[in-house]
Amino acid sequence: MGLAVKRRGRGKEEGGKGKGPAGGGGAKHIGIVGVSAEGAALCYRTICTEGARVMGEHSHPEVTMHTHPLADYMRHIRRHDWRGVADLMLSSARKAAQVGAAFAISPDNTVHQAFALVEPESPIPWLHIGRVVAREAEGRRFRRLGILGTRYLMEGPVYPEALQPAGIATLTPEPPERARIDAIIMDELVNGRFLEASRAYVHDVIAALGQRSIRPGCSRGRRCGRPSGRVRRGALGAPDHGLLSLATSVRYARDCATCFA
Repeated sequence: MGLAVKRRGRGKEEGGKGKGPAGGGGAKHIGIVGVSAEGAALCYRTICTEGARVMGEHSHPEVTMHTHPLADYMRHIRRHDWRGVADLMLSSARKAAQVGAAFAISPDNTVHQAFALVEPESPIPWLHIGRVVAREAEGRRFRRLGILGTRYLMEGPVYPEALQPAGIATLTPEPPERARIDAIIMDELVNGRFLEASRAYVHDVIAALGQRSIRPGCSRGRRCGRPSGRVRRGALGAPDHGLLSLATSVRYARDCATCFA
């Protein structure tokens, strides 16, 4: 899925800053704003592997990644201090921009609750993970999506706000299920622990959402409702829809090679 972007001026919102030398065969330089180690590593690895599929053997956009410790983010998230979260995200985005990144992405769903505070102050444009999912879901004519993630994500506005303009409703697991999924993420996944019992539990939750008359959205169609590989953080069940956003960022970098020139 590519993004159609017309050539425009050099205003802040169009990437007037962060225009460093284009790498990856002319693709734009991607800045990764990491939050958890697992999420940041998956983000970088996916860009590289998706880059080869989209752009050719051993090719991918130039990438810069910066991460603050997850503890710094959690200190603010637990207090619902989204200004503090935004300041961390902006710190990373500025560092990425200083070394030439043309736009920024974050593979972490939860911190997107601070996006409205980040976007106006960022030196470079961002891709919003929820908006990417909304475009894909709208293209597939999904009317309701099941949201899985941290409790802050499942109980927060990130996906309802992204999906509502497209007329797409959201559904989350029951409170006890949300608590268990949050514990799986924070106690296991962010620490690199992928347990079979937890994977099976998440797929049971997805099945329960299906029984509540919803088709969980998924970036890989029919595989969404079947156990396959590791359970990863995010919305739309498993495999993680975050891979969709990362694949989009690769195409954005490739297709917009001259947009910010």
